[in-house]
Amino acid sequence: MSEKKESTADSEAKSRAVAEDSREEEWTSPSFVQELFLGNFRLDLIHPYPAQSEADKAKTDAYLEKLEAFLRENVNPTEIDRTGEIPAEVLDGLRKIGVFGLKIPEEYGGVGLSQIGYGRAIELITSWDGNLTALISAHQSIGVPQPLKMFGTPEQKKKYLPRLAAGAVSAFALTEKSVGSDPARVTTTAVESEDGSEFILNGEKLWCTNGTIAELLVVMARTKPKLKNGREIPQITAFIVEASSPGVEVTHRCRFMGLKAIQNAVIKLDNVRVPKENILWAEGKGLKLALMTLNTGRLTLPMSATAGAKICTEITRKWASERVQWGAPIGKHEAVAKMLGEMAANAFAIEAMAELSCLLADRGSNDIRLEAAIAKLWTTEVGWKIVDDTLQVRGGRGYETEESLKARGEVSVPVERLMRDFRINRIFEGSSEIMKLFIAREAVDTHLAVAGELIDPSTSSKDRAAAFARAGAFYATWLPKQYVGWGHWPRYGEFGKLAPWFRYIERGSKKLARNMFYAMSRYQAKLERKQALLGRFVDIGAELFAMAATCVRADALRAQGGPEGEKAVRLASIFCRQARMRVDNLFHQLFNNVDASTYRFAQEVLRGEHAWLEEGVFQMIPDGARLAPEPPATAPAGEAPMAVPSGQ
Repeated sequence: MSEKKESTADSEAKSRAVAEDSREEEWTSPSFVQELFLGNFRLDLIHPYPAQSEADKAKTDAYLEKLEAFLRENVNPTEIDRTGEIPAEVLDGLRKIGVFGLKIPEEYGGVGLSQIGYGRAIELITSWDGNLTALISAHQSIGVPQPLKMFGTPEQKKKYLPRLAAGAVSAFALTEKSVGSDPARVTTTAVESEDGSEFILNGEKLWCTNGTIAELLVVMARTKPKLKNGREIPQITAFIVEASSPGVEVTHRCRFMGLKAIQNAVIKLDNVRVPKENILWAEGKGLKLALMTLNTGRLTLPMSATAGAKICTEITRKWASERVQWGAPIGKHEAVAKMLGEMAANAFAIEAMAELSCLLADRGSNDIRLEAAIAKLWTTEVGWKIVDDTLQVRGGRGYETEESLKARGEVSVPVERLMRDFRINRIFEGSSEIMKLFIAREAVDTHLAVAGELIDPSTSSKDRAAAFARAGAFYATWLPKQYVGWGHWPRYGEFGKLAPWFRYIERGSKKLARNMFYAMSRYQAKLERKQALLGRFVDIGAELFAMAATCVRADALRAQGGPEGEKAVRLASIFCRQARMRVDNLFHQLFNNVDASTYRFAQEVLRGEHAWLEEGVFQMIPDGARLAPEPPATAPAGEAPMAVPSGQ
């Protein structure tokens, strides 16, 4: 028993070490969200609201006009959903108009759109067919082009970027049967050849989007481990792999609830020989490369959520104004009106957060790892509620397929398809639960840097004393700031009707920082296991960020003049009223909850002590069948550590 415990503890330590090793350790640029978690409302980092340059906007608008015409004339989303296939002529057409090179610089044959320009293109595409969004974003955002742009050598860029821009589809291969959010479990290996000129890859990858049609792959494989503090730390390296290489085999095409035409594959690698010069960045840098790539790659999902929110708002508004029940349009009834009002306010906030995050990425002076992560988390969660409410308001017509609606003479509104396609967004590029752990780890980074050794049981007495002195000096000045400072009227008066919300965000930021400090002091090393508590901290930070993004965008629209400006201010105010209630409730639940008792009860359920609840229905899982793959011998047990990176 003791040997098993030691093995589990060592394996978990390896997982944590791999996760920490893959993080961006330094904050060389300011981050609005990081400062928010520290109690500093750095409005100057997002206000004035960043704007797309006139030249870039003109370029984007011209391209979107061409893209919209192509989609409208050549792509039938209903047929794609029915057949589960994207026609070859559609793929060829996308190649001809440069869709596979949207973010690739013009010097390499790409369109050369900015991040916000690319985001607007993704928004347009998503509003027509989510399968195309999956195809393009998997290729452009996390496939070969983005990491190649960021970390490729001049020779690699010259060799591959023109080919990718011309339409060579790429895919990303990290996930395995036993590997999702814990990359320490990667079993695909890359062994250097005897002459040192190649690496030989062996393993199997799961859920490789675009894998069935990809010409190029980014493959994450385990290379020679490194020693750190006497422990071997697994090293993951990224390779550019030609899909036509001997030994690369697509063994299965995966099919899903939504996105019926997604080209998703299981790929087997059997003694695949890859030239050493095909390593991206450097040996052992694969996971850090993936995380840094995702800082902008994740922004595809908020822009997709924006599209879904806008579509749903239109559908619900028109239906609620035309559908009459009990002598009045259903939008006149309070129950439906409440859903519609929340929907419109949330749609405005989703677009504000998504657009702001893209614009900050283009500006390049902010560290956006937290902004991108929260934008992905919050917009997809709120977007899902919008989709669900839309189906509820549409009733039976929301549940009915668009083809069936059309066949009996009604407008073929695709709410059913939209719901199936949207649901994956809460899982893509890091599930919501994993995103909260990732965000929480980054949010407490400053505290861990200052006082981490104080809560580490392995810290020596000498190091603990030095850490205590360092922490004392930091908190002597930081902590009082979280209790003092003017966050009331007339501050931010220049924002008019929006001023109360800026004041609320500032006070909320300080209160969040105080509570996080209290939680660290109370739970110390055990804090990483308090995932429900950490999730509430993240949810509060996300709501405050959403309020800030919404208000600065509304203020920018008002400054432009016109009736839309005042309407935007009203939208922002409605949203902030709703968000304030959520934030106040989350603060109340931080230390007044049933987390501990619910956890204990859940363990009883896991042990089968309440299996009697399952009687009276057909058994879905045959006795002896195993749902989860057998974990590797070194797989960690228990809950995921807070340091776990985002899963794919």
